[in-house]
Amino acid sequence: MTSQSQGIQQLLQAEKRAKDKLEEAKKSKYLAWIMGSQGNLSTKIEEQTTEKIRDITNSFHKYMENIMKQLLNMVYDIKPEIHPNYRDAV
Repeated sequence: MTSQSQGIQQLLQAEKRAKDKLEEAKKSKYLAWIMGSQGNLSTKIEEQTTEKIRDITNSFHKYMENIMKQLLNMVYDIKPEIHPNYRDAV
């Protein structure tokens, strides 16, 4: 009778361990799916960021020369004039 009782106890323990392992496998599969989703999102974000940086750099190079010319023209176009509020202090 005691050997039957021990056998039943062993079966119950084995069943419990199997159930625990099954739960653990389900959790790890769920976590792997979540981590995969996050990995995909970070990859998409990196690709979008790289594309934006490339677009901004191209725009910078495209318009830089024109902007520099306009800026230099404004700096070089100096017209010295006496301020209207200036009074001769004689």
